[in-house]
Amino acid sequence: MNTNLNVTKRDGRTEPLDLEKIHRVVTWAAQGLDNVSVSQVELRAHIQFYAGIKTADIHETLIRAAADLISAETPDYQYLAARLALFHLRKKAYGEFTPPSLLAQVQTQVAAGRYDAHLLRDYDASDWAELDQHLDHNRDLQFAYAAIKQLEGKYLVQDRVSGQIFESPQFLYMLVAACLFSHYPKASRLGYIKRFYDACSTFKISLPTPIMSGVRTPTRQFSSCVLIECDDSLDSINATASAVVRYVSQRAGIGINAGRIRALGSPIRGGEAFHTGCIPFYKYFQTAVKCCSQGGVRGGAATVFYPLWHREVESLLVLKNNRGVEDNRVRHLDYGVQISRLLYQRLLQGGDISLFSPADVPGLYDAFFADQDEFERLYRQYEADPAIQKKTLKALDLFSLLMQERAGTGRIYIQNVDHCNTHSPFDPVKAPIRQSNLCMEIALPTQPLNDLKDDHGEIALCTLSAINLGALTSLDELANLSDLVVRALDALLDYQDYPVPAGKNGALWRRPLGVGVINYAYYLAKHGVKYSDGSALALTHRTFEALQYHLLKASNQLAREQGACPRFADTQYAQGVLPIDTYKRDLDALCDEPLHLDWETLRAEIRQYGLRNSTLTALMPSETSSQIANATNGIEPPRGLISVKASKDGILRQVVPDYAQLKDAYELLWQQPGNDGYLQLVGIMQKFVDQSISANTNYDPSRFEGGRVPMKQLIKDLVTAYKLGIKTLYYHNTRDGAEDAQHSADDSCAGGACKI
Repeated sequence: MNTNLNVTKRDGRTEPLDLEKIHRVVTWAAQGLDNVSVSQVELRAHIQFYAGIKTADIHETLIRAAADLISAETPDYQYLAARLALFHLRKKAYGEFTPPSLLAQVQTQVAAGRYDAHLLRDYDASDWAELDQHLDHNRDLQFAYAAIKQLEGKYLVQDRVSGQIFESPQFLYMLVAACLFSHYPKASRLGYIKRFYDACSTFKISLPTPIMSGVRTPTRQFSSCVLIECDDSLDSINATASAVVRYVSQRAGIGINAGRIRALGSPIRGGEAFHTGCIPFYKYFQTAVKCCSQGGVRGGAATVFYPLWHREVESLLVLKNNRGVEDNRVRHLDYGVQISRLLYQRLLQGGDISLFSPADVPGLYDAFFADQDEFERLYRQYEADPAIQKKTLKALDLFSLLMQERAGTGRIYIQNVDHCNTHSPFDPVKAPIRQSNLCMEIALPTQPLNDLKDDHGEIALCTLSAINLGALTSLDELANLSDLVVRALDALLDYQDYPVPAGKNGALWRRPLGVGVINYAYYLAKHGVKYSDGSALALTHRTFEALQYHLLKASNQLAREQGACPRFADTQYAQGVLPIDTYKRDLDALCDEPLHLDWETLRAEIRQYGLRNSTLTALMPSETSSQIANATNGIEPPRGLISVKASKDGILRQVVPDYAQLKDAYELLWQQPGNDGYLQLVGIMQKFVDQSISANTNYDPSRFEGGRVPMKQLIKDLVTAYKLGIKTLYYHNTRDGAEDAQHSADDSCAGGACKI
């Protein structure tokens, strides 16, 4: 190894390579870590040094050398690599390792237009000094390597053209807190800021991408999920596409309900013309979704919803597959297929399903969501009417096509619309649920847009966050965490801007929140229970009971202080109905765990004071934010004890939490014999969760004869999910023979917002 090389400094000067300086940095990064070798990192890096190498490139070489050593046997290299990356990040941001004072940071970045100017108007120097005293930059050392790279790539304020970064992680957490609590009375706001900062920076509360990357900047749109309903008119279709562009450009993932659009060949203007059908308009929506890059944070993505009984359904179900030609495919959208009780009954009874154009069957589309008995009455009436144009298929053939396309693409999702309305916070007569969102965890009312400036329409926005179950020492902690997260997210609704009036309507009328969880797989492993054998049912029941209860209690307290949401009367909560009253009773046969909390007193308090927020829970995938906390994704089992995830920053290795102590306690995805155990747990969660759950189904073909998953198994799992009261199904994952540890984060929600 030639140690007589000259290197190029960040300011352009050259000087001899100083191996001792490199050694000091790597030794610092290795402090307190187990089974890491400073010399091994240095040797791997030295091979790649050359004359004139920039010192910045030397540091990046050291980071890569350490990251390449991350393995299940030596997991602490993920922290060594992270510390080296942090050192590099701070040098790029500040020119030195030590960050500036909080006030200096805010003054510099406000002057540059990167932070919102209200930070200097709303807080004085003494406030910043007190918050600076509380801020702990050493918490940066708790990040794993994947977390630092995600922060650097997506969340920290930066110039996305030059790559220059202007802050480090603790400033992010403190300034998000300062922004969200800026309107609180001076006597209490610094206390709330410190508590919220502590909860986020110690990974007890996980924040979504729009909040992490946007709050503190002049951009003020932070809702993760946007639900837009389209009517059967050109004005509405144009308004929907325009709204999609507005929200995609501001980091939101989109759900589009296109179920009202009439079928191909339907008459227009009394037969003056015939309708071109759904596909040209879906292509229009696809163009709107893909025209903005979301500021480099992610690409646009959307899920389009339609009912299984739509007359074009056979053409719609195949839109995403690789067969066919461009004219009859719309592959860059995902699709949510809507099903209800009657359609499942036809399947189970071996009957037929009749397909209609919504425009030909008055009242049927609205009843599909609001009233299942009325839907079934009208459906049979229209089936028997020879004057109504229809197509009839065997139910088994239609469901088989649905499941074939779901299996083939992985991205045909399921919405059980009756469960979304019967087990809902909303009165289905006043505020029916007619769609979900990009990632299938939001269930909120919408009204079609007829014009972009239309203030009668309602776009549903949901603001997300998550509780890190793995960080809890007791369920009692949920009381404080729920208070913090409800206050912060509710404040965000007033803090943010609304690019479309209908979005402001939905957000401020109903003030919906969606708090989910991360690190569930670690939580189960820590408690010595598994997904597949029923051992986790009682723990899951207790946990999600506590989560929903404490969030409702927090929202009720906020309603006492600031008033209930304006459309509280549209909720079942206003009638004294709680999630524990409307869940699918089939769950009682699975789990006889009693309720442990005082729901009757809470019921009385909600009836007396209302709720500040019409919804409180939604279980989202949380792919990216789980990496920030070095946690397992959402409620999903890991595919391997070490995950190798692809991102735009390269390959990131992440080891499951507490690997050394718990490596034998984790139940990995493909160790599970089937979907039953997982679906049962999702059903128990759904008993309490007032919106929905991004629940997946997973199949290992090698477990089946001939290496093919039989159609009867796919349909059985679909029906099982329905019987358990599950509202939505998200991905269909098939084991493809690739190394289980390796899977990509580059899916639709990484391209949307709900990964949080």
